[in-house]
Amino acid sequence: MSWGTELWDQFDNLEKHTQWGIDVLEKFIKFVKERTEIELSYAKQLRNLSKKYQPKKNSKEEEEYRYTSARAFLATLNEMNDYAGQHEVISENMTSLITGELTRYVQELKQERKSHFHDGRKAQQHIETCWKQLEASKRRFERDCKEADRAQQYFEKMDADINVTKADVEKARQQAQLRHQMAEDSKAEYSSTLQKFNSEQHDHYYTHIPHIFQKIQEMEERRIVRIGESMKTFAEVDRQVIPIIGKCLDEITKAAESIDHKNDSQLVIEAFKSGFEPPGDVEFEDFTQPMKRTVSESSLSNSRGDGKSEPKFGGKSKGKLWPFIKKNKLMSLLTSPHQPPPPPPASASPSAVPNGPQSPKQQKEPLSHRFNEFMTSKPKIHCFRSLKRGLSLKLGAGPEDFSNLPPEQRRKKLQQKVDELNKDIQKEMDQRDALTKMKDVYIKNPQMGDAASVDHRLAELGQNIEKLRLEVQKFEGWLAEVEGRLSMRTEARRQSGLYEAQNTSAVNSCAQDRESSPDGSYTEEQSQETEMKVPATDFDDEFDDEEPLPTIGTCKALYTFEGQNEGTISVAEGEMLYVIEEDKGDGWTRIRRNEDEEGYVPTSYVEVYLDKNAKDS
Repeated sequence: MSWGTELWDQFDNLEKHTQWGIDVLEKFIKFVKERTEIELSYAKQLRNLSKKYQPKKNSKEEEEYRYTSARAFLATLNEMNDYAGQHEVISENMTSLITGELTRYVQELKQERKSHFHDGRKAQQHIETCWKQLEASKRRFERDCKEADRAQQYFEKMDADINVTKADVEKARQQAQLRHQMAEDSKAEYSSTLQKFNSEQHDHYYTHIPHIFQKIQEMEERRIVRIGESMKTFAEVDRQVIPIIGKCLDEITKAAESIDHKNDSQLVIEAFKSGFEPPGDVEFEDFTQPMKRTVSESSLSNSRGDGKSEPKFGGKSKGKLWPFIKKNKLMSLLTSPHQPPPPPPASASPSAVPNGPQSPKQQKEPLSHRFNEFMTSKPKIHCFRSLKRGLSLKLGAGPEDFSNLPPEQRRKKLQQKVDELNKDIQKEMDQRDALTKMKDVYIKNPQMGDAASVDHRLAELGQNIEKLRLEVQKFEGWLAEVEGRLSMRTEARRQSGLYEAQNTSAVNSCAQDRESSPDGSYTEEQSQETEMKVPATDFDDEFDDEEPLPTIGTCKALYTFEGQNEGTISVAEGEMLYVIEEDKGDGWTRIRRNEDEEGYVPTSYVEVYLDKNAKDS
């Protein structure tokens, strides 16, 4: 099957068809170019998307990526960046293997096609020229034959006419012979031209044109094969990156499978654990005490007011506002450590003392009522606000030892600081070792450098290492101090249950004694009015044998605190005081300055040193 034999007369159609083939090839090149642009644009958008959600350096977002879910998301972003790189590879390979190659091939194809059709047109022009020559020879032969016939007829006419002279007849005969000779010559020429044309026409249609058309056919077939190979390359370029893209997707899957919800939950605990204890139960406030106290006060005045020449007024300090203050201290000591001291009273009454004894006749409220009372209690809200203010103040200061942070967070920060300093020390030591080796090389080979030139740098590194080690010792000391306190708190919480069980019977017996008193004097709370001036001599004598709350440690005031609310005490910065009641989770610590001055201060304003073996001063 050859175009030269089958399509010998379709020169124009073949010319159109081959031009259409070139147009198809150029269209495919344009398609691949647009595909490469799309791949580049897609890769750029993927990279921008990955960059957009990458954590910013030295920002809070970097801390969030310690969670496994956030790290998995970061791994996904990195894999998407690699995924975008594979699309860039697709674009580059298509440009080099398809677009560039086909563009050069199209130029060569156009030149080859132009050459083949030029040869075809030249062959057609040659055969057309031969045809014209044949036509001219034919017309000349026809004309000469007609002229010879007319001359013969004229001669015969002249020869038959008797009136014509012999000379005229001879002249007509000669003319007829001449015309016949010319006709014979034209015939011979026509015959020769015809044979030549037939030979040229045979060569044209059976040799030249088939040869030219065969070349055109081969050219077209190569174009078809080339576009097919380009389409295969188009697919292969994608197929080559599929394994790498698959690895990217596998890594994303692996990152997703590495998410550990338990580990993330533990990290949340480590990140936000304060180390404080939760608040205890809210104590019952008996507002019927003023009525009972009225009867009690009158009975006390009548029974003990006689015979006293000069009353003794409570003028020692705010800490002793009521003659039963020592009884209150005893009851506070016997109270379960799970019951936190109440916050400073919000009322203007100067006689409210924390941890006063509760009425033995009070009824236990339902749990829901207790919870509602806790959620709506203004003193408790005041307590938490005080703690928040204290922490905010210390956070703003930002001390070097992180004392502004809760215990657990402080321990974590100190540990991080120690690790960072150890890394810096290791880095400095590596530099020192490298310089030491360099110095040894200089000593062995003086031509390579001066050994004394590195002595100054070695001295600097030694000083830096010594400074960093001192810093490590300082932070390790603070860390050991914090860890010791946390372990003491844990031990205290462990023993608190035993302590509560041992003292429950004592509290119950005291409550029964108060309930059996006929005048109810042991059930009274501090007065809700202004500070009372009551003779205290006999009452002090009555409770001289009772011990005050023992000290459980010491504390140092970190900031000046103006105790303006009832139940609080003012402290000055740097002042050393005694701790008589530890923070129960409400943000307040009960301290004592001397035997008669005690009250509450915010826990965040003092640095507590617990000592279970300390004795009261």
